Amino acid sequence: MPDAPISGRLKGDRGWGQGRVPCYVPLLAGANLYASVAGGLSPASVPPAEEHGAGAIGTISQMADSVWGSTSDSYVTATTMRPRHSAVVRATHWITTLCFLALLVSGVEILLSHPRFYWGEAGNVRTPPLFKLPVPASRGTVPTGYGYVLPDQNGWSRYLHFQSAWGVVLTGVLYIAVGLFQGHFRKNLLPARADLSWRALSTVIAQHLRLRPASGKEDWRYNPLQKLTYLLVIFGLFPLVIWTGLGMSPAIVSAFPAVVTVFGGQQSARTLHFFVSVLLVLFLLFHVVMVGLSGFRRRVRAMITGRQAPDMERV
Repeated sequence: MPDAPISGRLKGDRGWGQGRVPCYVPLLAGANLYASVAGGLSPASVPPAEEHGAGAIGTISQMADSVWGSTSDSYVTATTMRPRHSAVVRATHWITTLCFLALLVSGVEILLSHPRFYWGEAGNVRTPPLFKLPVPASRGTVPTGYGYVLPDQNGWSRYLHFQSAWGVVLTGVLYIAVGLFQGHFRKNLLPARADLSWRALSTVIAQHLRLRPASGKEDWRYNPLQKLTYLLVIFGLFPLVIWTGLGMSPAIVSAFPAVVTVFGGQQSARTLHFFVSVLLVLFLLFHVVMVGLSGFRRRVRAMITGRQAPDMERV
């Protein structure tokens, strides 16, 4: 006779197959009940079914404990969804994303007002640039080689840039404080010594270069390359881009001159600010590509709801 499928996985169903109960279980239950009633015996006194060669199923009470009790336990286990990301991680992730996009748009507008870079304290149109971008400027006084000038959007772009920068600073402080308090960095981002071996790193790098995301359980874990990259972005690139940004502020520099003198001047801070911003943009692009390859909808859903995909939550 065919087996009757049930949902979930039963505890103690070894040899029966995952998620399936042999159809003779109800028959054994009926047989035990009939024997107890017809013979005037209590259910506990009815001999186990295994004595009759019917399998390792005992009396009705034993069968209830093994079947119904296990089913309820497994049901709770099967429907319990494990959180992938905490509420703080999700909130700070999306706030930082919005602020970074605003910084990117406004930063490009600010850059177009003077697409030339220098090193040191001073730099202007009469100073030889360290390098210049081959793009038109939004100011006619800046020599670019183009015969036209872009519309000047320097006003609103600077206002949006400064406001978004403070949004990133406050969100980052909250994220780092909660992450240190809850052990988020130690549990999820700090790589183990085995992860830092050349064999482990080379394997992960090769997978990324082939654009092959991880599969199975590894798909929902940070690999060594991800851990190192996130630590570099969180504790390296973001603090440096904020620091160099503050080094271009006359108000901050007048109060704390060491903020910019450590870089060699405001123009040096501006040049470093540009390169660090480019690295962050490259990180963002590669991050989005890998999210798309590993399942864009379920990854975004996990970052919004904090839950993994349903097929990864069953036990």
